[in-house]
Amino acid sequence: MDLWFKELHDASSGITFRVKNYLYSGRSPFQRIDIFEVETYGKVLTLDGMVMVTERDEFIYHEMITHPALRIHPDPKKVLIIGGGDGGTAREVLKYKEVEKVVMVEIDKDVVELSKKYFPTISCALEDPRLEIKYEDGVNFVRKTEEKFDVMLLDTSDPVGPAEVLYRREFYENCKRSLNKNGILVTQAESPWSQLETIKNLLKEIKGVFSQSLLYLAHIPTYPGGLWSFLMLGENFDINKIQRQIPEGLKYYNEEIHRGMTALPQYLKEALNEFR
Repeated sequence: MDLWFKELHDASSGITFRVKNYLYSGRSPFQRIDIFEVETYGKVLTLDGMVMVTERDEFIYHEMITHPALRIHPDPKKVLIIGGGDGGTAREVLKYKEVEKVVMVEIDKDVVELSKKYFPTISCALEDPRLEIKYEDGVNFVRKTEEKFDVMLLDTSDPVGPAEVLYRREFYENCKRSLNKNGILVTQAESPWSQLETIKNLLKEIKGVFSQSLLYLAHIPTYPGGLWSFLMLGENFDINKIQRQIPEGLKYYNEEIHRGMTALPQYLKEALNEFR
């Protein structure tokens, strides 16, 4: 059987994989989940037909959402992850001995359990005793929690359907309230090539919530446009003031990447000029 997976990134282009083995297909209370294996990228996790994780390039996303903030924060003892059910972001955070507690708020328990079964190299830190998993809505969690965190990582879905509230001002105001002094928030911010309006809308929505904002980029082959952005927010951070060494064994992030990740192509600088 010749089976292909296709994800459209706009009306006329996208990404396609030839499927070698179909491992799982089902629907949780929140979304459709598919897991299959392809020749070039290994096992793939999709949610509602969109690629979330592939074994071959997952390390890029997970390293880049995590290490820049963890390395510049003066004392990252307590970390909050919103989303991140595959476990990759938690895996990277827990590489730091300074981290004493990680709270991961994931709405869909099925994603976590399936990741444990099919993606053991990604979900390998989900049993770490420093990690606490809460199965609830991240928006509600930050609205009601009295806990404070040093670093907050928003490993969230695209702004479609229920996830749209994760890109609203009120959510970011609650996130700020949940940060300690010198706290840093990093969110995945979509593709600057194919989802530029999403980035602009997010920046407009949260303008003035934080005194500092910094957009940085990473090359992720299986995400729309092959280029992905992350937004770092806070009140008092210095991206060039490194506080700790890079953990051993990383495959994408290094000192040169850290220095160059905030360099934006001219088309993006011009598009975001109003926010500078």
